[in-house]
Amino acid sequence: MTTLGAVYLEAGLFSRLGGKVKELSGSIQTVAIVTDDTVKDLYLRPAIDSFERAGLRPLCFSIPPGEESKSAAMYIALLNWLAESRLTRTDAIAALGGGVVGDLAGFAAATYLRGIPLVQIPTTLLAMVDSSIGGKTGIDLPAGKNLAGAFYQPLATFCDPELLAPLPPEVLTDGWAEAVKYGMIRSAPLLESLSSSLLLAPNAEIIKTCIGIKQDIVQRDEFDTGERQLLNFGHTVGHAIETLSGYTVSHGRAVAIGMSVITRAAVRKGLCPPECQTALERALAVFGLPQQTDYSPAALYEASLSDKKRAGGAITEIIPRAAGECVLHKMPSGELLDWITLGVQP
Repeated sequence: MTTLGAVYLEAGLFSRLGGKVKELSGSIQTVAIVTDDTVKDLYLRPAIDSFERAGLRPLCFSIPPGEESKSAAMYIALLNWLAESRLTRTDAIAALGGGVVGDLAGFAAATYLRGIPLVQIPTTLLAMVDSSIGGKTGIDLPAGKNLAGAFYQPLATFCDPELLAPLPPEVLTDGWAEAVKYGMIRSAPLLESLSSSLLLAPNAEIIKTCIGIKQDIVQRDEFDTGERQLLNFGHTVGHAIETLSGYTVSHGRAVAIGMSVITRAAVRKGLCPPECQTALERALAVFGLPQQTDYSPAALYEASLSDKKRAGGAITEIIPRAAGECVLHKMPSGELLDWITLGVQP
């Protein structure tokens, strides 16, 4: 069983960031803040102030927002900047941003000097409920998403729901898609809660529930060889849609479509009841998430062949059995085309 970094979830936590990092490790002297240009305008100055009050030296590396920055070129540029800044193994990287920042900064932390301390400071709902938890880091390659990376646990993840206040609804929606995923794979009550009312603002209790589900699964399967693959529900088709769209379709929206495609196929194959599809569709509809795609089954299938869950001539897909219960289903890669074809049909 792995030891995950501590996760702190508290309103107002951001202002005490420097002191909390100092408590984690008294040897840290320099904190390399990795962020993007949007988050930089919102939160870099208060982050710097907090670190300086704790006697730490903050530096900043900012990237353009968007999936395009999760590239090999940006990764190498970040490593070179860390080296030029003379960071040592007792210093730390702080990922201040959403999933792209967290993945890129985490991969750099895992590999610079063969590993230096990392703290995650998620600023989006998607990062708080999902990507900042569990130690997955990485970058995209031209062939597909997250094809280079490492499992690397942060010292800690600091979630302050107050940071979500400036986010436009479309950004929050991506996070709600991952929350719906957690309901589908593990918690029918969570799914019902998400479906029952319009949540005008992120709910700390919802965030806590999602974090708890992910921690529980990752504790037993850090390296994604079994149970952790449940967390990829909807992601095979979702990642294919992201790739085909050139990442103009956001991650949450792509995953929502992916969950819908696989669930419709499972119902049509008689592997889960129609009520399961209804529950998923109701929850996605609450947040205005899409459930259909214009990409052809053949195009989706070809794009999915670079999926990390493929091994040899087989792929492991995550199949719903009921609302709140999904299972791993290993199939020949060619069979996935049949699933996608069934699921894409209205």
